[in-house]
Amino acid sequence: MSRPDYIPSLDGLRGVAALLVVEAHIGFIFPITAPHLVTLGDEAVGLFFALSGFLMAHLYGSRPVTRENVLDFLVSRFARIYPVYLAAVVFVAMLSIMQNLDFVQPIVGVTDFVRHVFLLGSSGVFWSIPPEIQFYLLFPVLWLCLARPHRYSGVIVGLTVVVVVDGLIELPGPGIMLVSKLPYFLFGAIAGMMHSHWNKWNPSAITGILTLFLLAVFFTYRHILSGFSPEFWSLQSAVAAAVIVGLVARQPPIAAHVLAAAPVRFLGKISFSLYLFHVPIMFLTRLTFDALMPEPALIVVTHFVAAIGAWFIHETIEVPGRRRLVQLWQDNRLRMVPRETPADQMDRAILNLQEIEKRLLRGETSTMADQRQISTTPEPDAADGTVIQDNRNGKLRA
Repeated sequence: MSRPDYIPSLDGLRGVAALLVVEAHIGFIFPITAPHLVTLGDEAVGLFFALSGFLMAHLYGSRPVTRENVLDFLVSRFARIYPVYLAAVVFVAMLSIMQNLDFVQPIVGVTDFVRHVFLLGSSGVFWSIPPEIQFYLLFPVLWLCLARPHRYSGVIVGLTVVVVVDGLIELPGPGIMLVSKLPYFLFGAIAGMMHSHWNKWNPSAITGILTLFLLAVFFTYRHILSGFSPEFWSLQSAVAAAVIVGLVARQPPIAAHVLAAAPVRFLGKISFSLYLFHVPIMFLTRLTFDALMPEPALIVVTHFVAAIGAWFIHETIEVPGRRRLVQLWQDNRLRMVPRETPADQMDRAILNLQEIEKRLLRGETSTMADQRQISTTPEPDAADGTVIQDNRNGKLRA
């Protein structure tokens, strides 16, 4: 049964972005074909970043910012990323040390391997994972800003200044530091917040056509108007990525029909495993079948094998690894993060009411505005999946 926060079109958008990253790396596997390719990898990764910011704000932004919720968030995101990431790093490291293999994107030496294990590596597609993790560590601050914008207005102004300065000095794009990618995450988060609050808008078919048009322009404008913006990693690109993600999330007609189609959603489902493993899988596939077929046919075969391999890794490493880590956290969270029982909550509510009554008797009615909302309803248990976003994030991958 589908959940109310599952947005099929976003799965499809992720699938399109993952496929374009694969296309961008064909030149590494087939150098003869490389001069004839138009690569769109930067745009696809930028869209991934905006999508991640959107989903974090949409899924978590309306929740209370408590120590328990923040820890649940960090654990679920680490479980989502790290097990399959580590498997990819180990796999690439093994290929890199094989003699006479000449892997195209190697991890060289023990130091480089350790850097990758600790999420500081930049070989191949791995460069984009450290900024993602760094954003997860920053998100609790952003979460506070979303929950209490008046109280944390100074932080909001500070983040705004960072984004503007980033745009003015045009920091380089690809790299393992968050700073140059921060506009994509932040504008995506703003789009996610707007989506959660503006839920009455029902877009028309014209909006769907416009969404697909904007998506096509986003991926092709640098190649059509090469003199307009030679550098992709800019504020304009970040805003455009966030607008596209926000429009797709509304699931407008026609666009939703295209992006929510089963084959595209399948690519979205396996997108993270496909993103991490497509280069080594395609590299090994070419070595295996190079002498058996012409290059155009071999390119098709490598795509097919990469998709099948990514699906296998998704089912055997990515999903089980995530579930295992989340389950370990759930089994031990009560010892690490004590929770109140319903009786404790009732006692606390009574004490709060008594305190309010005392203040009223003293004539301190002005303090009522500062009182927290009192609820005697116990919080839903984590076992119901309402706090730990294991299954939910399995669908809404960021």
